[in-house]
Amino acid sequence: MGFDLSILAKHVPFLLEGLWLTTVVCLGALAGSLVLGIAVAACRTAASPLARRLSAVYVDVFRNVPFIVQLFFFYFGLPEVGIYIDAAPTGIIALSIAGGAYTSDVIRAGILAIEPGILEAAEVSGLSRRKIFTRVILPIALRTSIRPLGAVCVNLVLTSSVLSTITLNELTGSAKIVAAETFRPFEVYAALLIAYACLTYAVSGLFGALHRHVNRHTAGEVA
Repeated sequence: MGFDLSILAKHVPFLLEGLWLTTVVCLGALAGSLVLGIAVAACRTAASPLARRLSAVYVDVFRNVPFIVQLFFFYFGLPEVGIYIDAAPTGIIALSIAGGAYTSDVIRAGILAIEPGILEAAEVSGLSRRKIFTRVILPIALRTSIRPLGAVCVNLVLTSSVLSTITLNELTGSAKIVAAETFRPFEVYAALLIAYACLTYAVSGLFGALHRHVNRHTAGEVA
């Protein structure tokens, strides 16, 4: 039996639907993890010892528990206590919470890298702590964190393949169905491998371009 990708031709629309669902889930998870990451990074750099401790516990827990365990908890565990969430929202929520732990570390590193003189100047200007964080600290931290955030996004794309275990027909889930129908898993998963490689390279390239654009006026930036 030879290698023949043409057998996938009639399944391309179905696979594209899976790709679209992967894109939607990952965009939702990226937005969620960014919001959560900013909040947690703010807590981890706050003056309050309690805020720092609680945020550190969150990061440690969700960075050290396998994602599939977190996913099963949300999808199979929560219904036992009366909380029912569909597969797609569950995937977005689980990816957001897991990704938020990594995003918070990236943003926290960006905050800690800000020169003390900038913060001193902001404090002298009379701005409140909230305004200093939202108008000074956060924009600088995000600008310097674009490339690491790109790595987090790539990880979200790759991790999203696990969502097929909760019956979500994203890209991997769609490929599993096509492989079962065609009895040609080699061709199907070869195409899946290429699709993920192209998707992650595209994400990396997009964040790289965004990094260069945002930092184009900053001297000494590495291209």
